[in-house]
Amino acid sequence: MIYAENILICIGIPFLIILLFVRGNTQRFVASFMAGMAICLLAAYFAGFLNLVSGYGENNTAVYISPFIEEIMKLLPLLFLLYFIRPRDELMLLVALGIGAGFATFENCCYLLTGDAGSLPFVVIRGMAVGVMHIVSILTLVLGLILVRRYRVLSFPAIIGALSISTTFHALYNLLVSKPGLTSYLGYALPLVTAVLLYVPYRRFVQGYESGTVSTGQIS
Repeated sequence: MIYAENILICIGIPFLIILLFVRGNTQRFVASFMAGMAICLLAAYFAGFLNLVSGYGENNTAVYISPFIEEIMKLLPLLFLLYFIRPRDELMLLVALGIGAGFATFENCCYLLTGDAGSLPFVVIRGMAVGVMHIVSILTLVLGLILVRRYRVLSFPAIIGALSISTTFHALYNLLVSKPGLTSYLGYALPLVTAVLLYVPYRRFVQGYESGTVSTGQIS
């Protein structure tokens, strides 16, 4: 039997050592990556518990429960940063991408080690689909939070709005890939297509900070 906790320990220890030898944004990204793996494990605990309590079954839980739980778990550290540390927007993006990458990596590692890997093409497709999906969902979430902070409307309804967008995207992906056939192929393509569409506004977003034409959006 493979325990997810054992996988987290094996992957996490090298990253802990890395933290001793790096500084600055590299250290922040590594720490965020580790946090993403831990968040993935905690989200699996909550989703598994709700699956047992509700009796939905694995497929229904993946569509109706897991996206909500996972996106909330990703949101919590971002809210902590917003309200207690108040970092620059560039750091918010860095932390969010680290969490998304760590979440996706840990989830894929657990999936592969359970013996459900299948063929190499399927593994590649899963890496490009699930891996990208978690990054796109948290990128959508953090960009929404940054925008509402920039316009000084960082309130509960605004946060719920940003969370709703990322959760809907996540749930739509899970729904499309839940059944084999044409819909599953559309689901596998959805994260990549969305990532491409987000790339242009994201680069403009980042270039605005690099050129100094956009405010950092810190809360005063």
